[in-house]
Amino acid sequence: MALEFKIGESSLTGPRTRNEDYVGVVTPMSEQLGVKGALLAVADGVSGNAGGGEASEMTIRTVTSDYYATPDTWEPLTSLDKVLTAANRWLIAQGNANRDMTGMATTLSLLVLRGQRYYSAHVGDTRIYLLRDGKLSQLTTDHVWDRPEMRHVLKRAVGLDRHLEVDYSEGALQVGDVFALMSDGVWDALGEQNIHKALALYDSPQMICDHLTKAAIEKGSTDNSTAVAIRITQLGEDTLSELLAGGRRLSVPSKLAVGLIIDDFEVVEVLYESRASLLYKVRHITSRQLFVLKTLQPLLANDVDSCNALLNEEWLAKRVVSQYVPHVFPVSAEKRSKLYYVMSWHEGATLQQHLDNGHHFTVTNTTKIGVDLMRGLGALHRLNIVHRDIKPDNLHQATDQWLRILDLGVALSTGLGKIEAIQNPGTPSYMAPELFEGHPATIQSDIYAAGVTLYHLLTRKYPYGEIEPFQHPKFSEPIPPTRYRPDIPHWLENIILKAIARDVKLRFETTEEMLLALEYGELKPIMAPPRTPLIARARLLKWQWIAIFSLVLNFLLIYLVVVS
Repeated sequence: MALEFKIGESSLTGPRTRNEDYVGVVTPMSEQLGVKGALLAVADGVSGNAGGGEASEMTIRTVTSDYYATPDTWEPLTSLDKVLTAANRWLIAQGNANRDMTGMATTLSLLVLRGQRYYSAHVGDTRIYLLRDGKLSQLTTDHVWDRPEMRHVLKRAVGLDRHLEVDYSEGALQVGDVFALMSDGVWDALGEQNIHKALALYDSPQMICDHLTKAAIEKGSTDNSTAVAIRITQLGEDTLSELLAGGRRLSVPSKLAVGLIIDDFEVVEVLYESRASLLYKVRHITSRQLFVLKTLQPLLANDVDSCNALLNEEWLAKRVVSQYVPHVFPVSAEKRSKLYYVMSWHEGATLQQHLDNGHHFTVTNTTKIGVDLMRGLGALHRLNIVHRDIKPDNLHQATDQWLRILDLGVALSTGLGKIEAIQNPGTPSYMAPELFEGHPATIQSDIYAAGVTLYHLLTRKYPYGEIEPFQHPKFSEPIPPTRYRPDIPHWLENIILKAIARDVKLRFETTEEMLLALEYGELKPIMAPPRTPLIARARLLKWQWIAIFSLVLNFLLIYLVVVS
């Protein structure tokens, strides 16, 4: 079920010599509507400055194109903030480069509708109204000076200042909601009572807009009159499953034997089998190219959460364009008879397989693996994807020496509705301490797992000891890796210890920070993280210890007084 709506727009020049308002409406189709949503915007060029019309047009054009070019895994407000900041810088640069355009600026009110929610961005004195259940609400605040003689003088506008401060908000949609975006040439002339009447009077958004702009001119508006209206007729689903609805009809295949053909692929080899998934090496019948086909165990055929998790994994992997992550081969749901997805094949083995075969990882090898791992994780984190299960089993080293991160099965993206009950949140020995306390996975928990991975490659041990499933460990001080491998240089040991610090605040903040530390190595060694004081390890605050000590001292003094 997709979001459905009706839209209308109108813009009149009025008594001005030219129209410096500009309207942007983008209503993508199919999956893109569910991922990015529909976008509506009204901009009003600042008429007191040169280039007001150009500012409003270029801002709208920039935002409407760049918003849909941002990663699909970004949240709408994150994407809007990025593109609006860029648009503001562009306007300022144009004004500085062209004397005739100095001071070019524009107001902007923007609305994104996706699934069951709306997202707004606003700066200036254009407005967004919402008519819901017969009640009219103004969703924006005018950024003008409070004094009566300066009520049209803007405090904020795109292009007005190097630091752009935008009002962002979001809320739930309801069927029957009517949103109206309009310039001050409309709302200032009509007032809320007439706006309320117009929104309630007409069912057609186009008739609403035509009425608003014409009525504003008739009421004596001295500015351009622009309005955009939208009526919600059906809500979409606010979960990722809506985006992947085409995959729901697919059934999990039975176990595939070598030589069997499934759609356009022939099974060459069974690569891996776990309690939840199966990986096959397959060959495309036409191109003869080798791929990896991933599907679920037949026992999970009726497990909706597991099926959705596989679809979620494919959807995320499709959007990661990096040499450190296998590429997903595009096979539409319509061309698939079973539930699976296909990714690129690379000759080689996982790091765990190398360990099992007795491979000895040198300091140089491990450092290179760490550099490649940070670059791969950085590509995921920039898309707001947290992997949640970094370990040697999920790191593949091909014969071309490229390291690739495997298995996004439990990965989460903050930008989308998540698939519920994704099984196995991670491997206990590689899970950060805060995860055992119920905190959500973050960039720092991925960095922790990466640090444990490097530690394990070098020592075949775990810094806090091996943790069994369902165990609730108590983390003390990590064992330095040089205890097992004295040949590990201190600069590398310090990097690993910083990555696996029990306290999140002591770890690297980003993968880029850890990457730089690995690349510079002994040229710019970092300090080892400070040891955790006993008082902190006991999880007691200083004032608690002081209170205990004071209580004991008081009892001692009382005893001495009584005895004496």
